[in-house]
Amino acid sequence: LTEAGRKVVTFDHRGHGESQKFYDPDKYSAPMMADDAGRLLNHLGIETTDVIGYSMGARVAAFMLINHPSRVRRAVLAGLAARMIQGVPGSAAIAEALEAEDLSSVTDLAGRAFRIFAMRTGGDLKALAACIKSSRVKIKEEALANVKSPVMVVAGDKDELAGDIQPLVDAIPGAIGLTLP
Repeated sequence: LTEAGRKVVTFDHRGHGESQKFYDPDKYSAPMMADDAGRLLNHLGIETTDVIGYSMGARVAAFMLINHPSRVRRAVLAGLAARMIQGVPGSAAIAEALEAEDLSSVTDLAGRAFRIFAMRTGGDLKALAACIKSSRVKIKEEALANVKSPVMVVAGDKDELAGDIQPLVDAIPGAIGLTLP
């Protein structure tokens, strides 16, 4: 992106990386995190921008499109498609895995994978558990029907966590989809 002359801004969402950690699920709603992104744009003096979000970041980007439409010129929602509007199964098992005393007691495969990833990246397990308990609310299709910015939805063809791209593409006027093998 920088080679194409773009200014690239990345940040740690609350509860992730070096950002502030909260242990209350109410502090991790995706609309709240979209507001955080808007405050960052204000701080940087950026009026409107292109947004790329992956997984939870795609949900946050979707709420930027809904709640801060004038800030988003166009968006890529990746790694989370139909599940954004249909719901993501297994979040309780993932939260339990993150909160478990130790990895050896985690038997759920998805929970175990999330726990291992969080441990390898130095994540705060308690903060990540609080985040996953909150951030997976369904997005109403009626809200997406009002999106005016160009949107591309991207997901892998075998990504069960993301779901199929078509229901999300259909929910956003003019959106296009890309399924990766």
